[in-house]
Amino acid sequence: MSYNLLLVDDDAEFRSEFCECFETYNIIQAAEGEAALTLLVKPNVIDLVLLDVMLPGIQGTEVLAEMKRIKPDIKIVMITNNRSRDVVIESLKNRADEYIEKPINVEETRQIIVKLLNEKESKDIPDTGNIQAKIKKVEKLLERNFDKKVSLEQASDHVGLSTKYLSRAFEDVTHTGFSDYKSAVKVKKAQELLKQGFNINQISDKLAYANAESFIRTFKKIIGCTPAIYRDRQSAAKHKTAGKKRRK
Repeated sequence: MSYNLLLVDDDAEFRSEFCECFETYNIIQAAEGEAALTLLVKPNVIDLVLLDVMLPGIQGTEVLAEMKRIKPDIKIVMITNNRSRDVVIESLKNRADEYIEKPINVEETRQIIVKLLNEKESKDIPDTGNIQAKIKKVEKLLERNFDKKVSLEQASDHVGLSTKYLSRAFEDVTHTGFSDYKSAVKVKKAQELLKQGFNINQISDKLAYANAESFIRTFKKIIGCTPAIYRDRQSAAKHKTAGKKRRK
């Protein structure tokens, strides 16, 4: 599962464009402050909030303060088209983690998001300067984003290492290559989906394969049989177990 970002902005066109630019994230949208606060207290985990200063009803700076009261550790980026120093000061006073200005610079915004998500993840992993800890972060990134095409470059940015160094260190620590590990994560998820009754084309789409043939080829390489044969074997084993229970 990818990171969950909560985007709070009353401009529907801006929200749509933002989602297109940051499609690797799961973006939950809210058009005003009260709806955003309601979403924040729901069971779904919000990893980071992007909050517009100018909102209908409750102003963004007030929403910021309330969000930090509800979840003190939540990461919040303020969005403003107002260059007023007072707005920035009030946002920072209410413990905003960063702020960006409209029209947004996509690459700078991406870097801010990655930085804040890294800080959030670092709390869950001790000694993040240690290479083993960084490899653990990459493993977690791949496991959470099994439904995305995560490149070595993206993983390198995530932990602040060069692609060449990460590739070598990942294999040294895990005893498998980055691409092989990524494939193993996807195939493990595919096994779960096959047991749940999804067909091969559906699974190929869910796991972001280029096509079903590519998925089948990878699955067979790792498991030793095609997805269809694996599904049939699992079904036969299930029926056999059920028959034994009935005889007892």
